[in-house]
Amino acid sequence: MGTKTYLSKMINGNIFFKEAEAEWEPAGEGILRQITGYNTQLMMVKVKFEKGAVGYVHDHFHSQGSIVASGKFKITIDETTEVLEAGDGFFVPPNARHGAECLEAGVLIDVFSPVREDFL
Repeated sequence: MGTKTYLSKMINGNIFFKEAEAEWEPAGEGILRQITGYNTQLMMVKVKFEKGAVGYVHDHFHSQGSIVASGKFKITIDETTEVLEAGDGFFVPPNARHGAECLEAGVLIDVFSPVREDFL
């Protein structure tokens, strides 16, 4: 499939993301989410946390990779906890219990495979 054909098949035609043109939606107390793009196989989401906000421990069947874009977070995956800062990242295997506590206001960039249809 050629590049032009592939691009025309992207969901909603969203091949570029501009923050100023996308809305933030509530995703918990002190947490906002902004979907930056997706297709059926991959989704990227920005998640903004206020200091002290908690992304409660949960699990899902999706693979997840995340980067700390700014701030400082205490991340727990299964029984392991680490404090991560801007530039650090983590990987969550499918069905692993995980959560985040925001120690300094910041943003996580989350990537999921397949798409998180529950976010749409």
